[in-house]
Amino acid sequence: MPKRILIVEDEANIMESLAFLLRRDGFEVSTMPDGARAMGEAERVSPDLMILDVMLPNLSGFDVLRDLRAHDGLSATPVMMLTAKGQTRDRDQAEQLGADLFMTKPFSNAAIIAEARRLTGLDP
Repeated sequence: MPKRILIVEDEANIMESLAFLLRRDGFEVSTMPDGARAMGEAERVSPDLMILDVMLPNLSGFDVLRDLRAHDGLSATPVMMLTAKGQTRDRDQAEQLGADLFMTKPFSNAAIIAEARRLTGLDP
């Protein structure tokens, strides 16, 4: 059974390219462009990994991460945070909220695939 990834990203071109790359690597991918609806989608698909943008409409990626970590059934879901803002403050906040990885945009396709495989347990 393929590993499931939920991408929460409001920039359509980034979301589509990530989904394409990950599907090509064998992942099952769901997408959500809105932070406020991200938890509902996470409950629906029960992802093995969430890729979460920091700046989202209606609810920030930090808020989504906080809600995810407080959710009984989803609190252990690995989270890769993506952001165009690579400031130390953002990285520290993501770490304090329980992000497993913090990557800045632009990112390398190979790094995204490698980290997705590592965080979902496909590669050690």
